Amino acid sequence: MIKDTRSGTSRRIWPALLVAMALVVGACGTNRGGGATAGPGGGTPGGGTPGGGTPGGSSPAASADGSPAGSADTGMAPSGELSVWAMGNEGVLLGDFASGYSEVNAEASVDVTPVDWGIARDRLLTAIGGGQTPDVSQMGTDMMGEFIETGALEPVPADVDAGRFFEGAYQTGVAQDGTAYSVPWYVETRVLYYRTDIAEEAGITEPPATWDELKAMAQAMQQDGGAEWGISLGTKNWQEYLPFVWSNGGDVLADGAFTLNSPEAVEALTFYDSFFEEGLSPTQVPEGFDITPAFVQGSHPMFFSGPWHLGLISKAGGEDFADKWAIAPMPAPEGGTGISFVGGGNVVVYADSENKDLAWHFVDWLTDPATQVGWYDEATVLPSDSSAWEDPALADDANVAVFGQQLENVKAQPAIATWAEVATAINGQLEQVTAGDVDPQAGADAMQSEAESIGTEQ
Repeated sequence: MIKDTRSGTSRRIWPALLVAMALVVGACGTNRGGGATAGPGGGTPGGGTPGGGTPGGSSPAASADGSPAGSADTGMAPSGELSVWAMGNEGVLLGDFASGYSEVNAEASVDVTPVDWGIARDRLLTAIGGGQTPDVSQMGTDMMGEFIETGALEPVPADVDAGRFFEGAYQTGVAQDGTAYSVPWYVETRVLYYRTDIAEEAGITEPPATWDELKAMAQAMQQDGGAEWGISLGTKNWQEYLPFVWSNGGDVLADGAFTLNSPEAVEALTFYDSFFEEGLSPTQVPEGFDITPAFVQGSHPMFFSGPWHLGLISKAGGEDFADKWAIAPMPAPEGGTGISFVGGGNVVVYADSENKDLAWHFVDWLTDPATQVGWYDEATVLPSDSSAWEDPALADDANVAVFGQQLENVKAQPAIATWAEVATAINGQLEQVTAGDVDPQAGADAMQSEAESIGTEQ
């Protein structure tokens, strides 16, 4: 039996037209960053689209034995009742979708409660403080460090095969001591969106694979392609900046110590800032700026963003625009695929759960490849299990496949309790460099100093 406790309508329910067109994924839970859009953290939409519809128009997927997707065979579940909290649009959709679990586990009862992302953190902390947590909940990847420190999460059982998930996504739930406290439910990452017609006008026919090629392409699009700007980068968005650090061999933490002013980080910040210094990327954007129409109009011909922009651009540009743009993986300094940011939604089990065996069985079902393909069709969020990407629903869509390629080279913020404060410090100093007159070395040193003063524990 599945109960769906609908405590109000999610604010992420979008109009039906956008549902049919846009592939929107949760932007790492409570993070909203990405692309070059405005707003807190970048202003990208969060949560999946309400009501299915894959970007390639794929039909509903089925499991290997022909049964409906979402009915994966993970062995008989223990009997009992399970309380599950899921956030945003995933919470709205999960109640009905989880009926596939009850169909093969008649003795298990699942009560799904949708929780708005805007109140999720506070509601979970209140539940922990009052000893009234659910058995299972969704959790934003950027929330993991804080909630690991509460001691309220149950470690992932040793028999869970971590190798079937994208490594970068799995690491979002791994504490500094190496203990895993979550498994990834769905994922998202960022790739390069670019105007192929403007690039061709500027004499470029291939996407950039190196940093030099990225710079040259931005210069050519502006100087020879007729675009107002060469690329649109965020002046204060760590989710756009840190991939350059990671791709250059740097990191936020190493052996428990911050490394935001390492030589690799300074070099990456210098390169990132050069787009602003050379007038290739705007240092200021109007309030409420939306990259989508600017991309379609051709004034901003390149930007980094997630899979939700596949649908947004298709809708804004129409059929005649389909052959004027493409996507490509994050370029690396010397070539190949760079390291991009990974976000999405994780699933955790709480230490106070009275039915942990059932809870982990349900988590195993949620992350089974067959279930993941069905959930992709239902919620248009990308699977965390890499083998699910072999299904034609994903493998036959060339654009979605680019995201699959990028997911093999991704990282996320460290799972530390103070990440929200550290991220704010990074964003603040990044803006001083990109939109101000602060030298990259001085900016990186300031990031390092602020991060060290904040620490890694609350």
